[in-house]
Amino acid sequence: MKVLHVFKTYFPDTFGGIEQCIYQLCKGGGEYGVEGQVLCVSTQRSGSLFFEGHRVFYAKSNFTLLSTPFSLSIILSLRKLVAQVDIVHYHFPWPFMDVAHFLVRCDKPVVISYHSDIVKQRWTLELYRPLMNRFLSSASAIVASSPNYLESSPVLQKYKDKVSVIPIGLDKNSFPVPTPKRMLYWRSRLSPRFFLFVGVLRYYKGLHTLLEAAKKCGYPIVIAGSGPEEERLKEQVIELGLANVLFVGQVSDEDKVALLTLCTATVFPSHLRSEAFGISLVESAMYARPMICCEIGTGTTYINIDQLTGFVVPPEDSNSLAIAMCKMWEDSDACYAMGQAAFIRYKEMFTSESMARRYAELYRDLL
Repeated sequence: MKVLHVFKTYFPDTFGGIEQCIYQLCKGGGEYGVEGQVLCVSTQRSGSLFFEGHRVFYAKSNFTLLSTPFSLSIILSLRKLVAQVDIVHYHFPWPFMDVAHFLVRCDKPVVISYHSDIVKQRWTLELYRPLMNRFLSSASAIVASSPNYLESSPVLQKYKDKVSVIPIGLDKNSFPVPTPKRMLYWRSRLSPRFFLFVGVLRYYKGLHTLLEAAKKCGYPIVIAGSGPEEERLKEQVIELGLANVLFVGQVSDEDKVALLTLCTATVFPSHLRSEAFGISLVESAMYARPMICCEIGTGTTYINIDQLTGFVVPPEDSNSLAIAMCKMWEDSDACYAMGQAAFIRYKEMFTSESMARRYAELYRDLL
């Protein structure tokens, strides 16, 4: 069975949660007779290449508007590839994808993984809504990544009869084991205990609240990642006079695993629904680390269960966040127990194997 995944970007150009989801499906699908291919837009390359066992097709981007890349060549590529596969699997949102789908007149079963509501461009959403509704209506099946998001999304509620819930999963074996040299490097740079944030530094990550909490609790905090908010956050560190926050920039997978192995707990203070799932939380659970996140009605509190795998606090509430960090810091036994509970939950619900198997069952049902 051949499945074509379609999204606006992919590895190795960009490394986000949706790209990770597609990657894990392509890597894990082979065990269930699913051959995954990827079609995306790129500003860096065109043509195709094999990326860790699966074929990726890159269409040249013509321009980008409101975070949406436009590509005329992807329409021709989509038409050609649709004829060669059994299932077309779109990863929403990407409005230009909807246009391409209808221009190609796709006649194969269509799966749409609904990764997020459109949150930031609300005024353009009203213009896009008719096309979006037509696109979602045309799908053979829609997948939400958590029951929380299904229940809290007014868009998904309209299509509830065709929505399945399949959480995004990760394969721990696909992550590198840090060398003793890298572990020694990080131990020499960092405090013996610290809180960790890993992710792209975007507007919805709530890191301004984490810095306010850092002022109140004083514990060491490591922020791994880069992004559009980086300079503003560093300015806030200076304004608050913080000496307990360390920015280490974007890190490799090996270094990320080293940091997850060494940290006391992870903090994920995203405060807007643009954070639809939280791959970083799955990574934290995969390495048996307790978590602190915010209740925003999305998958973050499906992964992290309050008082079981960590703590859940109100969004943009630095006092509650600081209190949760204090509880975790001061009670090592409870912290360890939460980490173990997080790992058990990962094994039960958030493995790549489980995700690939459930998608393969969905594909076969449609065929």
